[in-house]
Amino acid sequence: MKKSFLILSMIFGMATFATAQKVPTASELTTKNVDALDKKVKLNPTQRNIIYNYTLDMYKEQMALTKKQQTGMFNEDDVSRFYKLQNQTTQKIKDVLKGEQLKDYDSFLEEQLRGGDKKKKKKGKHAKDEEEEVVTGIEGLKLPPANTNSGPADIKQ
Repeated sequence: MKKSFLILSMIFGMATFATAQKVPTASELTTKNVDALDKKVKLNPTQRNIIYNYTLDMYKEQMALTKKQQTGMFNEDDVSRFYKLQNQTTQKIKDVLKGEQLKDYDSFLEEQLRGGDKKKKKKGKHAKDEEEEVVTGIEGLKLPPANTNSGPADIKQ
């Protein structure tokens, strides 16, 4: 009796854990991405369909590369192919967009690189008092200057 209860609880636990680890499909990722882009860039229906197809193709190939990585068959060429797909898709999307949409798309990409919309960031107890300084472009990638005033040579004995 105790063994059967233990086995049943283990099976139930594994089933619960397996359903909690659901990986989104390429179409779910595409829909989420295109919806966010549409809010920011204001796409017309034709642009939305074209961008959806480009993004779906990219996600399908990237998901295949991710599965390949999980099996251990991943190599450096696949890494470069992964990023090449992103760059090609970005360029294709830029070719579809016009005028002001291009500026909005660039700001959308920067926002995505920063980790999403500022409004959706975690709210801590200091969130009201402090606002994080956002640096865009190449300046955000540079290391801060080294502090020359403190170091082992400056310690006086």
